[in-house]
Amino acid sequence: MISKSLVTATTRPIILSILADGENYGYRIIRRIQDLSDGKIRWTTGTLYPALHALENEGLVESNWKSVDNAPDRKYYRLTDKGLKALEAEKRQWLDVNAVFVKLWGPQAQPAMM
Repeated sequence: MISKSLVTATTRPIILSILADGENYGYRIIRRIQDLSDGKIRWTTGTLYPALHALENEGLVESNWKSVDNAPDRKYYRLTDKGLKALEAEKRQWLDVNAVFVKLWGPQAQPAMM
């Protein structure tokens, strides 16, 4: 399992990235991250919905209710133009951090001095 602090730090860019593929609803977002992480990240509704509401309050995500045959209505979320710009900024930051880890842990990394 991945630590809670790391899961918390990655929630925002993961949600934005999932919604960049198109609108989606809560349960499917939770399943998507579980599938993408091979079960290593397991969000609950208590993790997802506060994050979605925060993104909505920032104007990065918008939502609407849709009727579904033989099921309760679902609230779908999608990125706004502002959300797409925020995703691009998140990507740049995470790729910069990833580059540091590649240098530290990659095949060319120098062994740590004791």
